[in-house]
Amino acid sequence: MADPVVAQKGPYEVEVEAGKDYYWCSCGHSANQPFCDGSHKPYGMKPLAWTADKSETKYFCGCKQTKGQPFCDGTHSSL
Repeated sequence: MADPVVAQKGPYEVEVEAGKDYYWCSCGHSANQPFCDGSHKPYGMKPLAWTADKSETKYFCGCKQTKGQPFCDGTHSSL
């Protein structure tokens, strides 16, 4: 399995909808950041599924190094 690539050094601000499923790109190769477009397949990685429990603004990790997947934990600041 390959290591993820940094899609961007900062979070993606996303308005999520209650009850909707989201698939966070864990590999960094998706053209649909921060969400999966299937680009992970050659790298042996999978997206992380997450369901919004309420409608709100969330900050999805862009550097793919977060310990709090799928959300930003500030790790990008040390890259």
